[in-house]
Amino acid sequence: MTDRPIKLGISTCPNDTFAFHGLMTRSVDWRGLKFEIELIDIQQLNDRLFQGDFDVAKASFHAALLLADQTVVLPSGSALGFGVGPLLLAASAGTEPARDGRVTLCPGRHTTATLLFKLFHAGTTRIEHVVFSEIMPKLQRQEADFGVCIHEGRFTWQDQGLGLVEDLGTRWEAETGCPLPLGGIVAHRRLPVETIATVQAVIRDSLDQAVADPAIALPSMRKYAQEFDDDVLRQHVDLYVNAWTRDLGETGRAALRQLSDRARDIGLTDAEARDIEVFSAPCS
Repeated sequence: MTDRPIKLGISTCPNDTFAFHGLMTRSVDWRGLKFEIELIDIQQLNDRLFQGDFDVAKASFHAALLLADQTVVLPSGSALGFGVGPLLLAASAGTEPARDGRVTLCPGRHTTATLLFKLFHAGTTRIEHVVFSEIMPKLQRQEADFGVCIHEGRFTWQDQGLGLVEDLGTRWEAETGCPLPLGGIVAHRRLPVETIATVQAVIRDSLDQAVADPAIALPSMRKYAQEFDDDVLRQHVDLYVNAWTRDLGETGRAALRQLSDRARDIGLTDAEARDIEVFSAPCS
């Protein structure tokens, strides 16, 4: 096991600050490891992973596909499920993407939300990438025509006077029969196997602590959330934290295989590209 600190990147999303509260506050045992923790936006995490800045980090599964030769996905800490997908919103109700030069805002080049838009609406509009929290305000100001909305915005878009074009997650579910895999915790293959196994155990302990007493994680969630209403934070956790967050299981692995296959179908990866691998600790 490594003696140096593990460089850990976590997103500021409520489901992550919920799951990692125990690790961040060290109210769970670090099992002999040391962590250097950084909390940033998911696309920043994706970018920094491509630069090799983190040993372990939350990543969009879109990014994990492209980094499959360098990383493995940990069984715990993922966001996937039914009814959790990003929403394609319109600045004006009743409009739909068409090949007419209009603009769709997406929350980052390597986010799974962007991948879904490409899977289902390829070539329909020009894509521009902005921080996820800017998408709905820009649509309200008519600075773009469409936007792919993630995180807390799923619960607040109707209050902003925007129109719903499509729930991209619902479409994924209908076409695949699988829960939608949004993002997970990846560990760099440069880490020793026993270190990865220990990191996985600490993350599972942190998640289990929060699930057993959800109120304990509220201070961390409030500190980093875009929406400060506790009801919205709880809704977010209820939606994105589930049994597959504790362990991807075979259902989660099947969803990742679907994502890999569909990414190949649109040319995101080539036929020889490595599939996403879920870490499995060797038997002792």
